[in-house]
Amino acid sequence: MKDYQTHLEKLRADAAECALIRDLAMDPEKRELFDRLSVHLISLAAQVEQAMLQRKVRDGS
Repeated sequence: MKDYQTHLEKLRADAAECALIRDLAMDPEKRELFDRLSVHLISLAAQVEQAMLQRKVRDGS
């Protein structure tokens, strides 16, 4: 479970970094790219969090 938490934190940090780059980008294409990356990483983090909850329920923890 600790691995899941580590990956979850990394995904959230990466998403925040992409959002920051997006907000600072002057080039519209770069802004769009980092927006998509941020959204994708947020989605992946949600999936990891869901897997953690399912595993917790399954294992009875």
